[in-house]
Amino acid sequence: MASQLASVISRPLPLFVAATILRVAMLLYGLWQDANSPLKYTDIDYLVFTDAARFTFASASASPYTRETYRYTPLLAWLLYPTTWQGTFWFSFGKALFAAADLLAGYLIILVLQGPQIRMPVDRACRYASIWLLNPMVATISTRGSSEGLLGVLVMALLWAVLEKRIVLAGLLLGLGVHFKIYPFIYAPAIVWWMDAEQMGRRTDTKGRKQKEIQSIRVLDEIVAFVTPERITLALVSLVTFLGLNLIMYTIYGMPFLSHTFLHHVTRIDHRHNFSPYNILLYLTSAYPSSAPLKIESVAFIPQLLLSTALIPLVGAKRDLPTTMLAQTFAFVTFNKVCTSQYFLWYMVFLPLYLPNSSLLRSPRLGLSALALWVATQGLWLQQAYNLEFLGLSTFVPGLWAASLAFFLVNCWILGIIVGDLGSRTELEIKKQN
Repeated sequence: MASQLASVISRPLPLFVAATILRVAMLLYGLWQDANSPLKYTDIDYLVFTDAARFTFASASASPYTRETYRYTPLLAWLLYPTTWQGTFWFSFGKALFAAADLLAGYLIILVLQGPQIRMPVDRACRYASIWLLNPMVATISTRGSSEGLLGVLVMALLWAVLEKRIVLAGLLLGLGVHFKIYPFIYAPAIVWWMDAEQMGRRTDTKGRKQKEIQSIRVLDEIVAFVTPERITLALVSLVTFLGLNLIMYTIYGMPFLSHTFLHHVTRIDHRHNFSPYNILLYLTSAYPSSAPLKIESVAFIPQLLLSTALIPLVGAKRDLPTTMLAQTFAFVTFNKVCTSQYFLWYMVFLPLYLPNSSLLRSPRLGLSALALWVATQGLWLQQAYNLEFLGLSTFVPGLWAASLAFFLVNCWILGIIVGDLGSRTELEIKKQN
């Protein structure tokens, strides 16, 4: 049995067939549960997406933002136009699209693992890609109607393009990704820091400098050396793509586009289904709005952005870009004021790239402990949330808050392991891998 399973996950065709069957089965099960159970399989966000698509195409002047709580780019509503057609089949089009995106993200994972930076054999690459492709959590979230699979494709395609040194394509994907969902902007500092002259295949000769050069000249030389053609190209292409898409959407939909797609996230106080330790504070803020000029929901970004856009890229980008992007995403999600199950997919897509050289696999006891604690504290939170939302029990304090803190601390510990793995990478190991 074990050998048969290994055979399935070691070859691309059986692996993708199995991943497809898993998602088709879950889509069909979801239809049955929606029809026969008061607890629906379809995610409430999917109803928001499909309603927005229907409003968008209702008339020439219609807008997806007519649907309350639609906080996404109009591109998503446009993609889901077929869901406006009659019938259960077409209503499920978006779920099938998101599930297909999972498969495409898995294919890109294999390409990255086989690429010039990692050079993994195809059988081993498939085994690690199965962590994403055959992951029931990933399949469940996508087939329930969450669009995170599309983000998985964009982010993994971005990483592949960068590692393959396809700079224009990387800039297009970065601009599109940030337009589609703001958070991919955190990868820009790591990518730019990684793209030095050596990574781009050019050597810089600093040995010929005269010893008598003053320090200010050396600093100026370093600044000039940092501004490479590849970095300028990435910045310009991504900026033009991002601003171009925003200008088009603003021209069509006006201020509601900016308010709902971008500005809303600065002051959002969502507290439902939120694993964050800010959960209870956001709940109290929604019930008793503060008139203070400086609000917690607006300053919660400070530790989150300091870690994900500055400290982690500086520590790890030149050592291991895929693992650095994992650490950035893990920190961003862990410290975000809103943390839902869908956000876990943002970093799970990087796991197949990190695990081959991780201490979580080198030390099975550590890896199993991390997995067990991550699942257990998440389960503890879900149990408290179930008592609150379905049984009507007041579990806010200490139950829900304590569970949020426990989950947060476990995630901080796991983040420390990932960053520790980055810090332990020696230059020799990096050159061997490259």
